[in-house]
Amino acid sequence: MVDGMFDLTGRVAVVTGGSRGIGRAIVQCFAEAGADVVIASRKEEACEEAAREVEESTGRRAVAAGCHVGRWEDCDRLIAKTLDSMGRLDVLVNNAGMSPLYPTLADVTEELYDKTLAVNLKGPFRLGVLAGTHMAGAGGGSIINVGTVGSLIAAPRELPYACAKAGLNALTIGLADAFAPSVRVNAILPGAIRTDITDAWTDEMKEGKYIPMGRLGEAGEIAGLALYLASGAASYTTGAIVRVDGGVARKV
Repeated sequence: MVDGMFDLTGRVAVVTGGSRGIGRAIVQCFAEAGADVVIASRKEEACEEAAREVEESTGRRAVAAGCHVGRWEDCDRLIAKTLDSMGRLDVLVNNAGMSPLYPTLADVTEELYDKTLAVNLKGPFRLGVLAGTHMAGAGGGSIINVGTVGSLIAAPRELPYACAKAGLNALTIGLADAFAPSVRVNAILPGAIRTDITDAWTDEMKEGKYIPMGRLGEAGEIAGLALYLASGAASYTTGAIVRVDGGVARKV
């Protein structure tokens, strides 16, 4: 029964923010499961390097795509490029995100707020609508939104980001309804995951002192759930919002 359940052979997956961190782990996981992948991020050179690594290590086809998901026209081009170059689109992972720092809430500028909402919510909305519409017409697919546990327990130091990601939770449920039954739409809410971003954290933060599991999560622990949600193993899962946070939000 388990044999082939997580096989993505013959499918095409787009992963935004796919050149590093969680996105890069998801790209690698999908390719190892048999998928051809489109790796998208603002830095096309980084995408090209990741694509070379994926092709060399897995033998799957990998296409690099420069894309600023906060720009409507870039989102349109990404979906068009995927269909032109790959001929199909089966899985979309809205992983790209940003959380700019600011001294106080009163110092949050309109530009910072708008930029944060554009990357974390506007882009996933446009990509999700375009991909979902195509998938529904082509027989089905899976959309996976990568949010944050901070959308449930918002902190003042990252409030615009948390607001945008809370909107992503609502988008997940709305798209799941809009494109059912053939397209499944789910969300993953990571907690503190070890990536290049955590390099600048204090030792205490890196040790995961305030996390029930007593450590930071690893990007591969998010990628495994993404593979489940992308595969036939999750054929009855849609509209789900799954926390992967070491127990931080256990009381929410």
